[in-house]
Amino acid sequence: MRALSDVGEVQFLDTTLRDGEQAPGVSLTPDDKADIARSLDAARIDVIEAGSACTGPGERETISRVAGLDLDSTVTSFCRGIQNDIDLALDCGVDGINLVVPASDKHVEQKVGTSKSENVDNTVELVEYAVDHGLWVEVIGEDGSRADLDYLEELLGAAVEAGADRICWADTVGHATPDRALECVSRLSDLGPVSTHTHDDLGLAVTNALVSIAAGADLVHGTINGIGERAGNVALEEVAIALDHGYGVESMALTEVYDLAQLIANRTGIPLAPNKAVVGENAFTHESGIHTDGTLKDDSMYEPYPPEKVGRERRLALGKHAGRAGVEAALDEHDVEVTDDQLSEIVSRVKEIGDRGKRVTDADLLTIADEVTDDARARRVELLGLTAVSGSDTPTASVRLSVDGEERKEAAVGSGPVDAAMNAAEVALSHTADATLEDYHVDAITGGTDALVTVEIEMSRGDDHVVVSASDSDITRASVRAMVDAMDRLVADDEEPLVADD
Repeated sequence: MRALSDVGEVQFLDTTLRDGEQAPGVSLTPDDKADIARSLDAARIDVIEAGSACTGPGERETISRVAGLDLDSTVTSFCRGIQNDIDLALDCGVDGINLVVPASDKHVEQKVGTSKSENVDNTVELVEYAVDHGLWVEVIGEDGSRADLDYLEELLGAAVEAGADRICWADTVGHATPDRALECVSRLSDLGPVSTHTHDDLGLAVTNALVSIAAGADLVHGTINGIGERAGNVALEEVAIALDHGYGVESMALTEVYDLAQLIANRTGIPLAPNKAVVGENAFTHESGIHTDGTLKDDSMYEPYPPEKVGRERRLALGKHAGRAGVEAALDEHDVEVTDDQLSEIVSRVKEIGDRGKRVTDADLLTIADEVTDDARARRVELLGLTAVSGSDTPTASVRLSVDGEERKEAAVGSGPVDAAMNAAEVALSHTADATLEDYHVDAITGGTDALVTVEIEMSRGDDHVVVSASDSDITRASVRAMVDAMDRLVADDEEPLVADD
């Protein structure tokens, strides 16, 4: 076992497009996979497993598209222990294959229905065939964590002798404990280059990946955000930051991590948990008065590494735990000056809202500040009217806005009435400023068919971010109100008139 600090660099194989897509409910379009592959390449991921060519014509078309993107990453296809799978992968133009063969007794005898010796012979033949056709070959012993280690060593050793570029220890069902990972990978690393493929069923995926590296593995399989079957694969961004922060070991481009995580979350429909390490909303968000005060005095007081390292920004959240320092810092971000007495009153009101279980948004804070300072702010953007139509035809919506006293009307279509209305509002407001909708979240806060809903959105304009919420029994109206209120806050300090384009 080697010290991780002695490891110079670790490579990553990303299987988001294959193992990640096998998570229930996930189906990526060809455009999705192409966009994700480009982002993975930009993040310096070494190998991208683009899919399984054996799945069908649609999947092969998508794999071919990814293979044709001229990426720096090695593009591979997942292949079963069948020659036809290799032929299909060759037709897709990939650089290599991840050849998965059974390793445990369960998989050899029950799943495949063969003998151990026949399994070894078949693996050797397939490796030789793939190598003869110019493919980079990695052989994965499926269910390796439950395999007899002597047999696993025999199977993968034969693959190396047949010409495989590397072999992989696979904890297919997330069964292994760290001591088992150490034992298996240590033995296999004597045979040749070794990869590790860990799952999180026991919550040990990152630990087992790090132990594997210490045992000799130099390539880690995983997915962005840890998506995948059951409890998911190891999250590559977590392995990357653990290696960098804990041991000074390089892997992927860390500054690309957050944008990549957001892309995967949006395209797969699997949202990031707020407390998710590295990329969760709360990872660099501070509400507690003690923590906020300490962070304002020293960035590293309550953070293990700076948010900029992973493409993030630090945020100060306001709620029942907020203190004077945090509220004052939040007001400073919006260039709001208050006296000590006014600050005390604002802090008191913020805590009142937090005590009711409500998040204090930027808009809430600024409204409170306006009331306390008796400085009512004239709105620059207001919603005058909204019409949305849904049904069997394409959903459409139109909005009427007042922008600096000028009425603007726009209409748009969308995938539903909310999408259409948001699109119409965005078109109307695009004449005013280049703003981006960063996040959209809906909560039903009462029951029944007439439930009151709260829509919370985050919008950005340059370096400015605001979070605004609006409640209504009509989700479309609440969504547009929140967007308009956010834009009003973002343009509040502009000195130039908000003139529409010609």
